[in-house]
Amino acid sequence: MVIQGRSISQEDIGHIRDVIESNPSWNRTRISRELCRRWGWFNHLGRMKDMACRTLLLKLEGLGYLTLPERQGPSSPNTYRNRAIQDVFHDTTLTEGPLRELMPLSIEVVKDRGLLSLFCCLLSRYHYLGYKGTVGENMKYVVFDRGGRPLSCVLFGSAAWKVACRDDYIGWDRGCRESGLQLVTNNMRFLILPWVRVPHLASHVLGRIARRIREDWVNHYGHEVVLLESFVEVGRFRGTCYRAANWVYVGRTKGRTRNDRYDCIRVPEKDVYLYPLMSRFREILVHG
Repeated sequence: MVIQGRSISQEDIGHIRDVIESNPSWNRTRISRELCRRWGWFNHLGRMKDMACRTLLLKLEGLGYLTLPERQGPSSPNTYRNRAIQDVFHDTTLTEGPLRELMPLSIEVVKDRGLLSLFCCLLSRYHYLGYKGTVGENMKYVVFDRGGRPLSCVLFGSAAWKVACRDDYIGWDRGCRESGLQLVTNNMRFLILPWVRVPHLASHVLGRIARRIREDWVNHYGHEVVLLESFVEVGRFRGTCYRAANWVYVGRTKGRTRNDRYDCIRVPEKDVYLYPLMSRFREILVHG
């Protein structure tokens, strides 16, 4: 299996069980940190991938491979994810007309709690996939017009583990993908608020973020990203804004989930779009 971007073997599961059974007084946090230490699971800043590890453990428990100790604190590595999404006041006045009338736009990286509350409220209420939170490296943006009214929310997070058309476009084999995946980020959510009807706004926002996200990622995580990816559900969207923003269509998914080993779990097919952030992206992703 591949969980949280990490291959998990039967031997790994046995090792995790041994850590749990040998240390009955340990809570879930201590178990996950010990596993990170043993596996050398750290990010580029030298921080343990603790949240990713705890999510991995929860998924293994859900699949019936192990039993974790009873919870002693918040019910998730990300405590915000388990709170009810707060209803934050926001202006829903119809916004339409030419883009120039909204300029200059302000694109804010979500850092403080107030902006995070607004971001979560808007995505959970108005995005068709909803929103409950994220784990791992991610970048959140809220876009405002010149009057300070929210227009859009954009979320980038962990890249998909394996996508045939993407991997062929890059030139990845399994080894290259495992070492280079952290340099790719997935546009997991892109929301133009439903009362905003402004031509070309979506492609403009995608272009603005593409020009700044490498620097934002370095500032926050200590390493850059060199390729953006997005998955557009076939039959629901046409990908027009991605094409207008010069993203490259590379193919279509097969309608399977990342953990579907036996080709029995069906999900909607999605068109795959990529946006290289630099001309040398293949060299970096393939050769490091």
